[in-house]
Amino acid sequence: MIEINIVKTFKNFTLKINETFKQYEFYALYGKSGSGKTTFFRVLSGLEKSEGIIKVNEKVWQDKKFFLPPQKRDIGYVFQDYALFPNMNVLENLLFVKKDKKLAMKLLDIVEMTPFINRMPNTLSGGQKQRVALVRALMKEPKILLLDEALSALDEEVKEKIKKEILIIHNEFKLTTFMISHQKEDIHDLATKVININNGNIVSIEKVQKTIHLSPTIINDQLVFIPNEKLSSDSIKNSHFKITT
Repeated sequence: MIEINIVKTFKNFTLKINETFKQYEFYALYGKSGSGKTTFFRVLSGLEKSEGIIKVNEKVWQDKKFFLPPQKRDIGYVFQDYALFPNMNVLENLLFVKKDKKLAMKLLDIVEMTPFINRMPNTLSGGQKQRVALVRALMKEPKILLLDEALSALDEEVKEKIKKEILIIHNEFKLTTFMISHQKEDIHDLATKVININNGNIVSIEKVQKTIHLSPTIINDQLVFIPNEKLSSDSIKNSHFKITT
């Protein structure tokens, strides 16, 4: 279990989270820009300090007297801009995190990057960089994986392939995954639950319904699942959503 009861206050914004998250779920965070999604990630990972308590599997990560530094938290963080080391090749980027070549090669094999282990980041495509960033985040063998809009810059063909690889990794390594995304199709394909966050507060946590006969559609600020033949572009709005059944 991941227990979070924190408050993070900025000059014009406050993030307030009091929630318990189950292990092994795949959570998607959805909300307008500035609603607190990335701040939530930074607080959970320890990159931002906050007031309150964070406990993971009964282990205290922070409270009034204690703060576990980011490098000691069981978290893998995939940033939107990849954040690869430009002076290191693919394999070296992974081994910098942990000197375990067997694990590095296993991860690179999952994402079909073993032929590129000696390539430098500036010679890789966007999709290849994202694969390297993804598996590098797993070199610590974390319990929690954070994906900050990790699919947003990819074309559809590459995105579909990486989504399959993300699910393989999520299941094989028994992760609890949190993903920030604005794309309802990606949320439908990957997540088991969606966290609707607005103005620094969690509005709802809802189960994602998955069926080939229903399509996720935003209507009147809600993501609803309706029969494919009844979809109408006139009814679709770009807004925050709540999963309904």
